[in-house]
Amino acid sequence: MRQVSHLIAEGKREQALEMLNQAIEKDTNNVNLYFGRGRLHSTMDHPEAAIKDFDQALSLTNFARIHHERGVAEFKLGRFREAIADFDRLLKMLPQQEPEYWQRGIAYYYAGEYERGRKQFELHQTVNPYDVENAVWHYLCVARLEGVEKARAALIPIATERDPRVPMKEIFALYAGKTKPEDVLAATKARSELFYAHLYVGLYYETQKDLAKAREHIDKAANEFYMNNFMGDVARIQAKLLNKAQ
Repeated sequence: MRQVSHLIAEGKREQALEMLNQAIEKDTNNVNLYFGRGRLHSTMDHPEAAIKDFDQALSLTNFARIHHERGVAEFKLGRFREAIADFDRLLKMLPQQEPEYWQRGIAYYYAGEYERGRKQFELHQTVNPYDVENAVWHYLCVARLEGVEKARAALIPIATERDPRVPMKEIFALYAGKTKPEDVLAATKARSELFYAHLYVGLYYETQKDLAKAREHIDKAANEFYMNNFMGDVARIQAKLLNKAQ
C-alpha cells in the first residue's frame, strides 16, 4: 500500500489502480485493498466503481469510515437519501462525531430536508464557530423554509477575521445584505478562491430567483474552477439542478 500511496502522490493514479487490481486478485478478502481502491475510484470520478468496492469492504467488516466514503460517493451520484443513510450508519457507531458532520447537513439540503439541515448546521456551529460556509448553508436551509428575509435575520453571526480564507469575509457580507456579488469576485485571485466565490455567488443568486446569473456562476464553479473535493461535487450537483430548472 505504501507504493500505491507514492504513485497517487505522484499523480500516477492509473498505475496505482492497476497495482490495486493485481493485489486484489491475489487477496480477495483484504478489506484495506477494497477500501483503498474505492477511495482511489472516488478521486478518479468513478463513484459507481467506488461504491462497489465499499460494498465489498463492508461485506467483510463494518468499519465506520467505509460508510463515510460510500456516503460521499452516493452524494456524488445525486443519491442524497442513500448518502444520508450511510452518514447515519457511521454516526450510530460514532455518535460523538455528529456535531462535526456538515456533509450530512448539505445532503439534507439537497434531499429537501431543510429543517434537519438547519439543525445540523446549528449543531456544527457548536464545534466550528468561525466557519462562514456553515453560516451560509444554514441561511440556505432557512431561506427554503421561511424566505430570504428570515434567513438573513437568522444568519449565524461569525467573527469573519477568524475564517481567514479568501473570500469568506465578502461571502458572509453578501448573505448579510451588506455587499454585492461583484465585491466577492473582486476579492479573489487564486483558483480555489474563484471556485468558492462563484459557488456561493451562484447559490446567492438562486435565493434571489435570478436563475440565469445563478447558472452563470455555478457553471464556472462546476467546470472552469472545479475542485476535486466534496464542495466540487456540490457545484456539479447544483449545476445539474439549475439546468433542469430551465
